[in-house]
Amino acid sequence: MRVVAILFALTILADQRPQHPPDIHFAATPQPIADAMLQLAHVTRDDVVYDLGSGDGRIVILAAQKYGALGVGVEIDPRLVAISRQVAREGEVADRVTFIEGDLFEADISEATVVALWLSASVNARLEPKLKRELRRGARVVSHQFPIGSWQPDAHVRVENEDVFLWTIQ
Repeated sequence: MRVVAILFALTILADQRPQHPPDIHFAATPQPIADAMLQLAHVTRDDVVYDLGSGDGRIVILAAQKYGALGVGVEIDPRLVAISRQVAREGEVADRVTFIEGDLFEADISEATVVALWLSASVNARLEPKLKRELRRGARVVSHQFPIGSWQPDAHVRVENEDVFLWTIQ
């Protein structure tokens, strides 16, 4: 049934396009990587997890389902935002997660206690000043595969031959 709902949503939204081209094209974060990202960030029910470039919303939905955290996904593609909202409703966490259609460079992330990324090395480097400026001390940033500029990670794990990095804002 979930597949039918997603296909229906894709059909309805086929003519919608992002306001401007995304820096990164969607690829779903593998489930073991999503799990590892949230574990490495030590997500709890007290956290507000933001996923910048949230795609199908799986990271913030998982954070809400497994840890009881609040979640905010920021995604430029309206089709993916619609799918994320539908999956959140089906997963019974629509009251704990929000999806914002917009540019991750323009989104207010100041309420985040955890920020999840799977972008690229160059986009992460461009995000560095925003992360420093908007995140409070103690906020954690977790990235699948790509470092953030010259930041040295506080922790690093390998999952399915891929890197997951963690930084804590000082």
